[in-house]
Amino acid sequence: MTRRELLQAGGAMIVSFAWRAGAQNAPAADLDSFLAIHPDGKVTLFTSHVDVGTGILTAYRQITAEELGIPVALITVVEGDTATTPDHGGTGGSSGVPRGGADIRRVAATARRALLEMGAKQLNRPAGELTIANAEVRPASGGEGVAIGTLIGGKRFEMKVDPAAPLKNPAQYTVVGKAVPRTDLAGKATGRHVFVQDFTLPGMLHGRVIRPPAVGARLLTVDENSIHAIPDVRVVRIENFLGVVAKDEWAAIRAARELKATWSEGDATFVTVGLEAAMAAAPGGKEQIALERGDTAAAISAAAKPLSAKYYWPFHGHTSLAPSCAVADVKEGGATIWSSTQGTFGLRSLIAQIFGMPREKVRVVYLDGSGSYGSNGAYDAAADAVLLSRAVSQPVRLQWMRQDEHGWDPKGPAQLLEMRGALDSDGKLTAFESRVIAPTGPQWTEALLGPTAAGLRAEAPRGGGGGAPTTQNLDPPYAVANLRVSARGVNQTPIRLSNLRAPLKIGNTFAVESFVDELAAAAGVDAVAFRRRGLTDPRALAVLNRAAAMMDWQPRPSPGPRNGSGRGIAYMRYKQAENYVAIAMDVTVDSATGKITVRRITCAHDCGLIINPDGLLNQVEGNILHTLSRTLHEEIQFNGSRVTTVDWASYPILRFPEVPPVEVALIDRPDQPSYGAGEAACAPVAAALGNAVFDATGVRLRSVPFTQAKVKEALAKG
Repeated sequence: MTRRELLQAGGAMIVSFAWRAGAQNAPAADLDSFLAIHPDGKVTLFTSHVDVGTGILTAYRQITAEELGIPVALITVVEGDTATTPDHGGTGGSSGVPRGGADIRRVAATARRALLEMGAKQLNRPAGELTIANAEVRPASGGEGVAIGTLIGGKRFEMKVDPAAPLKNPAQYTVVGKAVPRTDLAGKATGRHVFVQDFTLPGMLHGRVIRPPAVGARLLTVDENSIHAIPDVRVVRIENFLGVVAKDEWAAIRAARELKATWSEGDATFVTVGLEAAMAAAPGGKEQIALERGDTAAAISAAAKPLSAKYYWPFHGHTSLAPSCAVADVKEGGATIWSSTQGTFGLRSLIAQIFGMPREKVRVVYLDGSGSYGSNGAYDAAADAVLLSRAVSQPVRLQWMRQDEHGWDPKGPAQLLEMRGALDSDGKLTAFESRVIAPTGPQWTEALLGPTAAGLRAEAPRGGGGGAPTTQNLDPPYAVANLRVSARGVNQTPIRLSNLRAPLKIGNTFAVESFVDELAAAAGVDAVAFRRRGLTDPRALAVLNRAAAMMDWQPRPSPGPRNGSGRGIAYMRYKQAENYVAIAMDVTVDSATGKITVRRITCAHDCGLIINPDGLLNQVEGNILHTLSRTLHEEIQFNGSRVTTVDWASYPILRFPEVPPVEVALIDRPDQPSYGAGEAACAPVAAALGNAVFDATGVRLRSVPFTQAKVKEALAKG
């Protein structure tokens, strides 16, 4: 359905929507691009942001309802369709609420003012005497009103979004800040919700791609006779790209497994052991100084207690529970793609560039996947589907298999982190140095697997790589006179890279907050008290104190009695400018097996104004448990030619019996801007866990994941 059909079905008209909110020097957005009011008073909201399980569409409905003065139930959201929604950014970086939500608030405020002016003419009263309540413009003092559907329903506003439109006072909020149920959960819980993996089209074929046995291998021969017994299968070979399509999905799976092909040897050299040392020695860009004040070298040299340590964060996969999938229908001169991409407009531009199509002839429609919190194989699956659909001139549903998802999706990068610090004779922090070394390319947008194999141009603007890795959260949040923060990118990496939930900030925080804990232990000072010394921001102190109080934190230096039971804490302000988060953990460590059991987690979380506390709580809990899985279990491993962790046995994740009680205190700040919550609570998790293990055992874990074998070995070394 086109936007015209959609709006005509609801009694409203199609309008212009070719604008990207937030673009530098961009013209003001058309209000009608974002909002349509129907004659029955219902509202349709259009946004390029998509809900990947974070609940942002519910938040958008609440924001709109609050500013417009209409019930949440009257609002429907259309998300991530390049043919019907304005482009005001993709979903990522926890920007859905602070950026996308801010756009929506301005849209609704502009519409509210316009409706009040319309109502003033209709009711013959000054606009300042009117309000909007229950989808009706009425006198604030009471009396007869007029429905907004009567005022504007089915018509265009014909105006631009006003960035200066007056916003409702947060003290008067009645919808924002309340728990509003999500409308998608019932369908997901009952199996009725249509995920991209469930989507079908008439005449659609099922496709699979056959990957080479080694990265960089070239396709030499294909024996199509090897699958002659499987009916109605077509083989698609385009240079080194090899795929199959069939009417029946099981036939496509069988054909992909049984098709005989020969490949050359791969040309990739994968590091198999000593990855940390290899990263340190790898050629890369010049070290870049992000922050520097004072003289750290002199301060450390003169310190009563100098310390140093190295930490390692491994490559991680997105490992979506349902492997990546896309449906493509390529016709003469254009294509429509259904994808779980978090950036439909970005994928549209990429597909248009790679396949030489006019951008306006490419439509990308978002459908839910199983979640990824970053760019997993969704872009690749979309490109694979386009390749196959173009080759067979029919719609193709391209489904990756588990081995494709684990083995070939782009990965969250590894990090090597080097820390140095100094304490004076009173145990106070006088110097802090932090340095990160991490790979910076190639990025997932630069080398999509299918087009690259097919010899198509697969270059695009870099997806965040190049130069030095991020230093966000690499500097401690505590006062220190002498500080140096630096980064160096590694040019060569065995696999493609991608953003993965809280990209690089988790590793940076793991190192910083673990090392701060080491400094506190060396000073003989309680870990919470040591942190309090360096904090003056009341919001920082509030979350630190709250998380500790929830854990019933009793002041004492770490480690404790070393009886296998301990507690740990970590704090950070996300990106040094957004959410305040502190996390405390209570753990036990079995010295015989090396098994870590997390008994309890407490978290204090301040993201400013809370839109939906229930949705926020879900996000914070999900952040914590996802990162607990990454810290305890997850690590991408290689042999000489490819990824070897291609199933759940070799790449385990957190299981239900391991899930501890998680207690979250949400600190609402109605007078402050809202920050996104899809990432921030990830960042302190690994450090809090490592600090708790140290408190329980006296052994410091500096390399993730904290597997039983690794813990047992560390305990044996003492």
